[in-house]
Amino acid sequence: MHADTMMRWMIPVLGALALGWAQAARAQDGPPQEPPTTHQHEHSQAVQPPQPETPSDEHAAHAEHTGHAGHDMSLFDGRDTAGTGWAPVATPMLATHVRIGAWTAMVMGNAFFGYLQEFAPDERGGHQVNSTNWLMGMARRRAGAGVVGARVMLSAEPLTVPGCGYPDLLATGELCDGESIHDRQHPHDLFMELAAEYSRPLARGLRWHLYGGPAGEPALGPVAFPHRASAMANPIAPLSHHWLDATHITYGVVTSGVSGARWRAEASVFNGREPDERRMNFDFAPMDSVSGRLQLAPTDRIALQVSAGHLVEAEAGEGALPRRDVDRVTASAMYQGSLGGRPASWMLGWGTNLETGTRTHAVLAEASVALTGVDTVFGRAEIAGKRGHDLDIPEAEDAIFTVGKIQTGYLRLLAPRRGVQAGLGASLSVSLVPEALKPHYGGTAALGLGVFATLRPTAAP
Repeated sequence: MHADTMMRWMIPVLGALALGWAQAARAQDGPPQEPPTTHQHEHSQAVQPPQPETPSDEHAAHAEHTGHAGHDMSLFDGRDTAGTGWAPVATPMLATHVRIGAWTAMVMGNAFFGYLQEFAPDERGGHQVNSTNWLMGMARRRAGAGVVGARVMLSAEPLTVPGCGYPDLLATGELCDGESIHDRQHPHDLFMELAAEYSRPLARGLRWHLYGGPAGEPALGPVAFPHRASAMANPIAPLSHHWLDATHITYGVVTSGVSGARWRAEASVFNGREPDERRMNFDFAPMDSVSGRLQLAPTDRIALQVSAGHLVEAEAGEGALPRRDVDRVTASAMYQGSLGGRPASWMLGWGTNLETGTRTHAVLAEASVALTGVDTVFGRAEIAGKRGHDLDIPEAEDAIFTVGKIQTGYLRLLAPRRGVQAGLGASLSVSLVPEALKPHYGGTAALGLGVFATLRPTAAP
């Protein structure tokens, strides 16, 4: 599809999502109220005061009931993210809801507007004013004994992130202008998800699921970073993205599996090729990649997953070089609860890639803690093994370099209005490289900073 055709299609979709968001916000707000106290503020998806744990089943298997304003809230819960990945059940839903006939719709999103600066030599560092963002609509209804749903998720980053991506030292992945992107994080595509889903009970405590569409996410890796509670306040993508959750945008996917109250087993067939640098179209190709994932939720506050996949021609080759297959294995643990009595969320993740006979690993730890109802600190620490080729080190293209990054930040939330909450924040990072890379990065440690504003829905009541 051409960009002009895509834009004509996108405008009414964005308008419909915005209208639904506005309608739900008006329904939530009622008459104007005084600004809430710090204890009444909802934090980002990363935080909410701990609640007593109760037995939980999948949202669709819950007993039927009608929520506020006629919404069938049993169709959604804190596990819902893009694709079929599970977040902890206790995760607050940053969303607004609206009833459309027999359908209950949920609109979610997050947008950052800011300035980023990476202090490194000009060919690697730099600065940029940009916006990273996404907007997602989900709708579900009961259909006999089952539940049917539809999803669309869009990003304006092809228009709001200039060039090949925003400054992010040691980030790698995908191509731009025929060369590997390095020390930049590429923008997301316009269509991040366009998929349908269906589920129905098979027997008591057992449920069958089917998910798929022209754009979606296979059963591989943890919940993608834009949707993780532990990363919701953070405007920067992790450098381990292409070891853990890079398949969260896939053009052609079908996933099927079964679940119980505390587990889900599923497998996917999909197009494992990374999107190209034309961000406004669909990059269709054969669905010849496969993956499988087992997810566990031992409590409402914990979500575990282990997954593996074979991605055919996942990585684009430069120039006349052929595309490369990738075998990926991931494991992760997500937690939503408290730390020292303060609402908190965190994730630990590990991923390994095997391509052209070379295996590399990446490890990530990230967290978000609410110091008060409006003040949040967040952080991330990562270690990854990256090829010299991917980091654009011509004299050592086949070498594997162990690199790392430590980041911390602060977010101050403002009073919510009409179902939307804004905030102001800043972040500071240190990129760490071995002595061999010191000439390329101006030292073994390079600083990065960012200042930003954010805008997102408040947590659903």
